[in-house]
Parts: sequence; C-alpha cells; structure tokens
Amino acid sequence: MQPHQLKIYNSLTREKEHFTSLVPGHVGLYVCGPTVSGESHLGHARPYITFDVVLRYLQHLGYKVRYVRNITDAGHFEEEGREAEDKVSQKALLEKLEPMEMVHKYTSLFHKGMQMFNNLEPHIEPTATGHIVEQINMIETLIERGYAYPVNGSVYFDVAKYAAAYPYGTLSGRVLEDQLETTRELDGQDEKRNKADFALWKNAPPEHIMRWKSPWGEGFPGWHIECSAMSRKYLGEVFDIHGGGMDLQFPHHESEIAQSTIAHGHAPVRYWIHNNMITINGKKMGKSYNNVIKLSELFTGNHPLLQQAYHPMVVRFYILQTHYRSTLDFSNEALQASERALKRLWEAYILLKKLPAPHGEANTAVNEALNLQIRNICLELTDFMNDDFNTAKVLANLFELCPIINSINGGQIDPNALTPATYSLLQESMPVFIEDILGLQPMQAANNGKLEDVLKLLIEIRADAKKRKDFATSDTIRQRLEASGIFLKDAKDGSVSWSVE
Repeated sequence: MQPHQLKIYNSLTREKEHFTSLVPGHVGLYVCGPTVSGESHLGHARPYITFDVVLRYLQHLGYKVRYVRNITDAGHFEEEGREAEDKVSQKALLEKLEPMEMVHKYTSLFHKGMQMFNNLEPHIEPTATGHIVEQINMIETLIERGYAYPVNGSVYFDVAKYAAAYPYGTLSGRVLEDQLETTRELDGQDEKRNKADFALWKNAPPEHIMRWKSPWGEGFPGWHIECSAMSRKYLGEVFDIHGGGMDLQFPHHESEIAQSTIAHGHAPVRYWIHNNMITINGKKMGKSYNNVIKLSELFTGNHPLLQQAYHPMVVRFYILQTHYRSTLDFSNEALQASERALKRLWEAYILLKKLPAPHGEANTAVNEALNLQIRNICLELTDFMNDDFNTAKVLANLFELCPIINSINGGQIDPNALTPATYSLLQESMPVFIEDILGLQPMQAANNGKLEDVLKLLIEIRADAKKRKDFATSDTIRQRLEASGIFLKDAKDGSVSWSVE
C-alpha cells in the first residue's frame, strides 16, 4: 500500500491534496444520509454510489475504514429558501401515519434501493432521533461559549459573532454580507439576532407530533446539529473525510464547520468531498419541474420521462462514466447508451475468463507492442483511481481492453502473443476494478441473485399505491411484470405471491 499516491480534491481548499489518514491504516468517513420523509430518487443515487466507490477503493488500498452514514428521521428544517418546518413530521401528517411508521417505511425503501445498486452497507448508521441527548449536549456547549442563544424555547447559532472570529463561508464561497441581504423573511426570523443565524433547536408548537424535552422546553433538533453530534460520537472531534452532494455545502456543511469548530476548538474535517448534481434533460431536478424520478419509477419505467425501465447496474454504470465532480445530465438516450456499453463490457469480461493461458516458453508469437499496451492500460487503472477517484477514465481504459480480448477470442490475435506476466495482469486487473472497486455486477447475475428482493420492493410499492388508491401505478407494475413473465397473485388476506412462467 502506498497511500501517499492517492490524491483527493478537497472542497475546502479547492485543490487536489495527497491523502494521509489521521491514524495510519485507518480512515474515518462520514457521509450525509437521506431525510426519510419520502422515497429516495435519482438524485440520491449519485452521492451514495460515489461514496460507495470511495469506500471500496480505500479498502482496496488496505485501509480499515469506519463508514458512518446517518438517517435524518427528525427535523431538517431549512432557513434558506423554504419555510422552516420539520419535514418528517409534516410528511407524516400528510400520509396520515405515525412519524416512526413513515420513517421505517422510507428507510426500508432506501436500504433496498442501495442493495439493488450493490452498495456496501455503512459500518454505522445513526439516526437523529437516537441521538437527541448528544445534540442537546452540544447545543449547551455552544451556549456556554457564547455562540448560541435561546429565544422563546428555540436556540440559534450566532453566525455574525462566529464570522467575526473565524473564517466563514470558505467551503461554500458564501459572503456573510451578501447572505444578510438576500435571506428571505421566513418563520422565526424575528427571533434571531441576525437573518443568517440558523436554528439548533426549535420550539415545538402544540400540534407538532415529534417533540423532546430540553433545557429550553419541548422541541425538536435542527438539521445541521445532528451531523456534528453524530460524527463526533463515532469518528471523534477530528476525522478524515466528510462527503455529500454539492447542494449540502451551504447551509448544511458550512453550519457543521461553524458549530463543530466552536464546540471542539478546531475544525472537524480534514478532507471535504462533494459530488456534483444530476440534471434531467438539462434542467435541475425539482418538484417545480415535475421531473423528480423515484428509484422505484426508475427500475419499473413508470414515469412520464422514462421510455423504459432501467436496471440498477445500468444506472450505476451510467453514474460512474462521469467524474463525480462533473455535472451529469440524465436522458433516456444516455441511459440506453450506458445499457449497451455495459453489455459490451460484460461480454468481453466473460470472454476474458475463458481465454486460454499462453505457454511460458519463448516463441516468436509474442507481440512486445501489444504486451506494452496492455500493461500500460492496466497500470493506468490505479493511476486514475489515485487521481481523485476518476472512474470515468478507469472505464475508458477497461473499454480499450475489450477489442483486444474479443480479437484473442476470435482468433485475430494469437493467445501466445501475450506473455504469462501480461496475461496474469490482465486476468487480475479486470475483476478487481470492475467488481471490487467499481462495484458492478452482470445484469443477468444481479437479476437472478436478487430477483426476490426486487420483487419484494415492487410488491411493497404496489401495495402502497393501492392503499393510496393510485390504481394506475398498481396496474402498471403488474402489467410490466407480466410482460417479463412474472405473475402476481393477490390473496384474500392481502398477501401477494408471485410466479415465473
């Protein structure tokens, strides 16, 4: 292992930096998880696939990684661009469910989606509701140190006071003065000393379902404080890598830095990694554009913008074809091209496993130029991953190997043109990078091995649609499964069985 060769683009310094872990041989990795007030969508696929590859590669280098990814099951109210509200509690009221019932439902769907993408599980997955005590303790510390203040049962962080003593806005590039001028008049603004101050704790009105006792009265935690409290508990006051989407740089990660710096006396994170966003046909994904595609819709094709259903491995492959810091535009044409490309890659990969090994004797068939080409392509795979996890270049190199493999299989290239060393390097490199690091699986194998899990997910989605009297979605799921030779049978007791014909 040569960890000093790995370079990571640090969002905080805006430079690629050589990665060195705080504790040799160990890495602390924290990634902001979903707010489980609704079903996960295409926008969630990119960060979690991106950081799954980061995890896989760090482990490939020999690091023992502690990967922490939280679940936001309370709070997540924002002072930037929306009315301040508890998203989980509000959605529970809309769905007429107990909040924890809804949280369980959407957390389960999120987990199933991640399994279908072949993402490794985090080592620790803490929830906001399971760490109320830690959040309250941190808020008390911020008040004691003079950087937070209670008002009417709520508590706010004093951004202006922090900015006067510490660098503020370095991560996001935000200027406090501009923020003060552009911040909208939102709920609770009259309680704040400054418009830019953010809530650490919110007083719960009588009708609010989710509420906890605190020194300031009954209420619920803010969004930003949960990640600071949980990352400190499981990774320490300083840890190696904090990840998330670029949309979280402000206000979420900027607020994390501020409150953790005051609570600990120093900055909490050594390397910040942010993935760019997914656009859809050139437009930002959002409810106002009616272009939010849920994972279940992506896998079934049941969305007006989709021409077909897309296999989870096709989506994973499509995401990894672009560097994580570049914008990725979603379109049916792009997904269909990815589907064809993935099939070509797997066909060559299967052929590679069947290629005859060259004999070890010296002979005139050895092609030195071809051997050099293959060795360079294989060795560059590590170089590209060391260059800020450049999966796009890794895949490009893997495709350069495909015509060579096809030509050996087809007889256009003599197998003995490869030396035993080159043959071994080729046989070792492709499985490691395709399966272990990129986390790709053959679509057929993934279908066969996880068919039951996929069907359970679709049956749950269909049952939920029927419960909401969305019979169009329910019927579409049944019809599309039948078209694939999978038939559902509804029993009188409400259970559903399936058969393949």
